[in-house]
Amino acid sequence: MPFPIVDLFAGPGGLGEGFSSVLNRHGHSVFSIVTSIEKDPHAHGTLTLRSLVRKIRDTDAWPVYLDFMQGKIPIEVFLAHRQVAVAADLANHEAKRAELGKVDPLIVDRWIQEAIGDRDDWLLIGGPPCQAYSIAGRSRRTNDKNFEEDEKHFLYREYLRIIERFEPAAFVMENVKGMLTSKHGGSSIFTRILEDLSRPKRGLEYEIRSFAVEPGIGGYASGDYVIQSELYGVPQMRHRVILFGVRRDYAERPSAVLNTQRAQVTVGDMLEGLPRIRSLLTRKYKTVDSFENWINVVSASPKYLRGWDDPQRQAIEEVMERAIKRAGSLSDESESERLKNNSMSADIPEDLAAWIGAGAPPRAVHHEPRAHMESDLHRYLFAAAYATVNSETPKLRNFPPRLLPDHVNILDDGAPFDDRFRVQVAGRPSTTVVSHIAKDGHYYIHPDPSQCRSLTVREAARLQTFPDNYFFMGNRTQQYQQVGNAVPPYLARQIGDIVARVMMGRAT
Repeated sequence: MPFPIVDLFAGPGGLGEGFSSVLNRHGHSVFSIVTSIEKDPHAHGTLTLRSLVRKIRDTDAWPVYLDFMQGKIPIEVFLAHRQVAVAADLANHEAKRAELGKVDPLIVDRWIQEAIGDRDDWLLIGGPPCQAYSIAGRSRRTNDKNFEEDEKHFLYREYLRIIERFEPAAFVMENVKGMLTSKHGGSSIFTRILEDLSRPKRGLEYEIRSFAVEPGIGGYASGDYVIQSELYGVPQMRHRVILFGVRRDYAERPSAVLNTQRAQVTVGDMLEGLPRIRSLLTRKYKTVDSFENWINVVSASPKYLRGWDDPQRQAIEEVMERAIKRAGSLSDESESERLKNNSMSADIPEDLAAWIGAGAPPRAVHHEPRAHMESDLHRYLFAAAYATVNSETPKLRNFPPRLLPDHVNILDDGAPFDDRFRVQVAGRPSTTVVSHIAKDGHYYIHPDPSQCRSLTVREAARLQTFPDNYFFMGNRTQQYQQVGNAVPPYLARQIGDIVARVMMGRAT
């Protein structure tokens, strides 16, 4: 029987998706999620839907799901399908909506006890919310005297409480790299977490292992727990602390480490094959969105380079002019473009391409562009052209003066956000996809200058390695937030492979 999984702080289910896909040598699932808990209503909706989807994957209901994904049928019709209705009942029982640390612990304990029964060979996964540990969050609260008392520092204690109460055979806990340097009352949070998780209570001990490196003579250094996702086939420089706790009676079972990939997967690789679409014009300044108005705005962009004295100006301007010509092919055929079959770059490793593309709908879903201000379209076109020429995103100090935002002291030494407009360079893995992508697209500019826009939800999801058949509930802002907060499922699957070997008692 599969090993039961309890998934805490589950988000839209990225970690659980990876573990759920791990198969043994006979092609059977190694793990089964028996309960998952998430507080956000939209992420919980996604989590519930994905649980349902896993249950209908090999049934006659799969085409009905693809019809729902593509907007051909409403969700009510999808859920009314006989096989879907049965799966929905099971999924609603599995995915719980609750805020851990605030909901009555007795309720949580009842959910878990009911889910795992008398099994002691089960797995706990998840990661407490990371705002209090993140470096960005700490920098924003430099003068906040209450920061070190923030209760989010200790949300891991709910995780710890469940370990104490139910004694899982193993656990996987994920959090931001800032956890390593976060302090509380002058003491290292990470040291305290390691101590607590190693010995949750008398008579219960765990060996805390790294997925990235083998232990040295003196054990692990704190940095050994950091996983750099781009080394393992994820097209994103996402660096996270991931702890692997193994109960002492399992400690003699050896575990492997993640296998690094020979070549990194790039942004260009992952976005190739998705339909080319133009950005939209925002209504903020009463501009009517149409292709004619859009192409007129885009075509005016090169004039903002006048008077700019830069050795690369001519090369950048030539790229901009070529992009404007190519943009003409987007003449409001965006809808028909989205109807085309999705494809994947031939440069993507076969396993990753299969992971993203398996069971994908014919039409790209969540691939609608944002609307942008005219001034930002000029900046996006310039920035993407600059990145094309220089293979790096421009800083504000690299911008032509006429394209700079109208902020006081924007170029002063030490001014924040020098990379306010960040292109995701085609020939590299992306920067970290975080929930801020929901606020604006300035940090996630598409590398193709002719599209002149920020990334869509689907493009961000591809950089996070969500399969193309993954549907996110909620509006677009809520979908972006879910994508940014998730663990890359393709990385989670590789981690799951390692955990499976330990749970099954074999090294390879």
